[in-house]
Amino acid sequence: MNLKYRKTIIAGNWKMNKTLTETKAYAEAIKPMLGKHKWCEVVLCVPSVNIPGAVRLFRDTRVAIGGETCHYEASGAYTGEVTVEMLKDVGAKYVIIGHSERRQYYNETDFTVNKKVRAALDAGLRPILCVGESLEQRELGVTEELITYQVKVALAGLTESQVRRVVIAYEPIWAIGTGKTATAEQAGAVCSHIRAIIRKGYGARVARAVTIQYGGSMNAKNAAELLSQPDIDGGLIGGASLKPEDFLAIINAANQQG
Repeated sequence: MNLKYRKTIIAGNWKMNKTLTETKAYAEAIKPMLGKHKWCEVVLCVPSVNIPGAVRLFRDTRVAIGGETCHYEASGAYTGEVTVEMLKDVGAKYVIIGHSERRQYYNETDFTVNKKVRAALDAGLRPILCVGESLEQRELGVTEELITYQVKVALAGLTESQVRRVVIAYEPIWAIGTGKTATAEQAGAVCSHIRAIIRKGYGARVARAVTIQYGGSMNAKNAAELLSQPDIDGGLIGGASLKPEDFLAIINAANQQG
């Protein structure tokens, strides 16, 4: 982390978990333990039906609420989808875009990801842009080439000021939900590569300002080591974010690093 230039962001991705009743119980459990989390920003990205309730439940804290996906169109015949304006209207501040599960199960491409990033920024939301390689791609030695392509396409057409607002989450697909985790050095190397891509395209000042998270099975035990890497500025947390104690431990690790 580098608090001199950018904010550390710990974001939870609940995926398809928790009812509104369970969200209320979660809020009641974690809120007394949160404190002021001075150094890091805390985000919970929850199922869209829970967003209005989560906004209400966390309104007296500094926890921001986000969506887990969005559509790039402003309206239309897209049954089941939500627009960025819908998310904004119910109080969301962030939205996850391009998660590997959306790419795998719902055929999202780098080009639709770009459209979604632009739509989110236009609406005033902060996109959490996910990039990452499969185990096969890593073993073939094409991680850097793949990440370069994903980042360049996702950010295509954005201004420097817009790029500053994008949070990039490096999520090696082989480490999501598998219990496997990239070593701190492996994760740090890819996050450094992502910052180098931004530096080359948008300049050093923009690159220094962009928050880059690690998202491959970060948990209470490995968070401090991962966050000690200079180019890892937080985490996009899956399973560990569903348990208040585990999520709080990661938040505390970020604050201790600060």
